[in-house]
Amino acid sequence: MKLLPTLFSMFKIIFDFNSYADLALEFKQYLSFLNIYLKDKIFIFSNGFEAGKNSVVRNVLIKRGKRNRIFLHVSAMAILTLGVIVSPFITDTNIFGQNASLSFAQSAANEGSITSSDVFDTQESSKPRDKIVTYTVQNGDTLSTVAKKFGISTDTIKWANNMTRDTINVGDTLQILPVTGISHKVARGDSVYTIAKKYQTNAQGIVDFPFNDFANPQTFSLVEGQILIVPDGVKPEEAPRYVRQQLVISGPVSITGGGFTWPARGTLNQNYAWYHKGIDIGAAVGTPIAAATDGRVAEVYTGGWNGGYGVHVIISGSNGYTTLYAHMSGVNVSVGDPVAAGKTIIGWIGLTGRTTGAHLHFEVRNGGNFYDPLSILR
Repeated sequence: MKLLPTLFSMFKIIFDFNSYADLALEFKQYLSFLNIYLKDKIFIFSNGFEAGKNSVVRNVLIKRGKRNRIFLHVSAMAILTLGVIVSPFITDTNIFGQNASLSFAQSAANEGSITSSDVFDTQESSKPRDKIVTYTVQNGDTLSTVAKKFGISTDTIKWANNMTRDTINVGDTLQILPVTGISHKVARGDSVYTIAKKYQTNAQGIVDFPFNDFANPQTFSLVEGQILIVPDGVKPEEAPRYVRQQLVISGPVSITGGGFTWPARGTLNQNYAWYHKGIDIGAAVGTPIAAATDGRVAEVYTGGWNGGYGVHVIISGSNGYTTLYAHMSGVNVSVGDPVAAGKTIIGWIGLTGRTTGAHLHFEVRNGGNFYDPLSILR
């Protein structure tokens, strides 16, 4: 009789052991499935993230100028709405102590008016224009005053309107380009290089103008029939009277009073403009690039698109200025390295990033502001 309880206990121990073994096996299988499931989800998320990132780059960075108007309007409405919501609380609530609560209107009255009586009058915007606009000639206008008003050359207006004389009359309508240069309707077989050659300008300038669209931003392919703005372009019929003097840069020379020197030898291919915050020095791939000022290497980017700059280096100068060197083929420094103006080779000219030919894109900054390098280096 005592044998039965003993056998029962043995079977129970064996059963429990098998249950634990099955449970452990199932748990192991569950972890394996969970691993596969998570990897699959991460892969799907990564693909979605890359697609979204590429879309952001294409719409925000490459077409950066097109979003100005929307951004400004939305920002203004957001600030106005926030002011309407917050101002009653600031008026009624003593935030900074007794008698410190003032409404926006009271503050303005105490400190003096900062706006004129014509604050709501319509004025011509000074923000960059993204397209050709139509202007009606007003009383007192001349070709030169209209050109000055829009910040372009008189020839630009004449070429856009097929004018042979400088005379304009009240009521005339003029097509006004956003920058000095010429517009071009893309024909079959056109490329930025053939267009640049036709209008005696640099292909990089066409690419850098932020409101020019390309079917493929990497290869700068065009769509037949689209209108392209050619900055600094010259009408072919007028080309013989336009003699461009190309500035030849001798490379690192004596240091200026501001502590600068030329970073490379070559030719000045493109000047500073509101849409091009630096200068382009054209030279062969592999041409050495020297530090333009004493200081230390602040940032080094050795791969990728990098906002169009490609491989580039940023130097924090001891004179308070920051300099940027873009489209390099390679770098010769690391973050934190000290550099000497005109002596330290920081890298070599290349073709990386958003570029149509070998050149160095050089920028000078200070306190968030951009400066024309020519005004500092000359």
